[in-house]
Amino acid sequence: MLRGIGRLKIPKSKFKITKSPMEITYKWHNTTIYFAGSDGIDDTKGIIDEDKPIKLVVLDELTEFFDDGEGEDELSNIEATFVRGNDSGFQMIYLYNPPKNPNAPVNQWCKKMEERDDCIHIHTDYRDVPVQWLGQALIDSARQMELTDPKMYRWIWLGEAVGVDDLIYYMFEPEKHIYNPDVYGKKSKESIGEIGIGVDYGQQNATVFEAAGIDYESQCLRGLKEYYHSGRESGKQKSPSDYAKDLKQFCDEIEREYKRVVSYIFIDPSASGLIEEVRRQIPHISIVPARNDVKLGISRVQKILSFQRALISTEQKYLVKEIGIYQYDLKSIEKGKEIPLKVNDHCVTGDTLIDTVDGQIPIRDLVGRNGLVYCYDNKKKHKAISEFYNVRRTGRNVPVFAVTLENGAIIKMTAEHLVLTQRGWIQVRHLKKKDKILKIKT
Repeated sequence: MLRGIGRLKIPKSKFKITKSPMEITYKWHNTTIYFAGSDGIDDTKGIIDEDKPIKLVVLDELTEFFDDGEGEDELSNIEATFVRGNDSGFQMIYLYNPPKNPNAPVNQWCKKMEERDDCIHIHTDYRDVPVQWLGQALIDSARQMELTDPKMYRWIWLGEAVGVDDLIYYMFEPEKHIYNPDVYGKKSKESIGEIGIGVDYGQQNATVFEAAGIDYESQCLRGLKEYYHSGRESGKQKSPSDYAKDLKQFCDEIEREYKRVVSYIFIDPSASGLIEEVRRQIPHISIVPARNDVKLGISRVQKILSFQRALISTEQKYLVKEIGIYQYDLKSIEKGKEIPLKVNDHCVTGDTLIDTVDGQIPIRDLVGRNGLVYCYDNKKKHKAISEFYNVRRTGRNVPVFAVTLENGAIIKMTAEHLVLTQRGWIQVRHLKKKDKILKIKT
């Protein structure tokens, strides 16, 4: 409000401004602007003064009422609180940035409000604001996103509910976002700024370290190196002490190559045992508790990918794979929420035959069992034998795709299941008619 008063070139001396309570009073007419939190209906009741009827209520960041509050019910209660007994030309203004999902509760509420005779919906964006108020740098940033990611631009800058792609990082393009570290010169490596390492610790699942540094030459976040270990896949479980030792070696290798000490290690606070071991073995590097805000993290990664301000090394194979298959649950999108699918929740139907060393067996008969199965060795490019385990039901009544092969066989699988084609591993939903599913030969 103070910034707005300044931009309108109105002297602050014409107002009485207090911080406790937070109020701004225009001295000429003795009209007052009250400020209150939006944590609940009780916060708004306290600013009602029978002798000074409220003329206007502005509710900002409306999405938070639906994300953290009671949504439509809470808004209706607030409206009723101020309308009751108020015959002084009362108005309410609701402000919010539309979520990209048209099914989001706040977007659905807005559509209902549009049907009211006493409601006017006005959509504005940054183009309606004077350039001198925004600054040319912000305008240039918007135009850059318009060029690199038109869909993200329409949501971030134009406020359109553009819809949610089931593939979370739809803007990821290998030719734009992946680089070969072998052609990244020594001088450039040594100009890398702060280096951070993210740790995804798994006791049963894989443990991954991903290193990235600030590249001041290219003005981007550059992925540097990756560590991956899965006890299930390797048959060797590691303790927190083992992982801390591996992390120390990982840091040492980076520091030798980039001539810079690693600045930060980010670890989920729940991995207390690992954190303790890392602090003991690598005391000179700061450990930062990782924030488990998935929604915020996804939003930030989407933006730096859209602006092409993130590069991933060809050595970070598991990160590249994860970005390529990370997706939202389709049912959650339909309900107005974006919930990422859990890793490896893809599946095939129970009657699917699995090629085990004991013959072909329906997968439903393998639930709860361990054994050996014929598979494809992606490194050696030929048929191999590996252990199967943790066979379980991952969904009920979910949509499935039926893939018909040249020999007439039909395989039914969920949309996110990967199949090996001439283009590499592709989710079944993204298969094209010209794709060929590779046949594994001995």
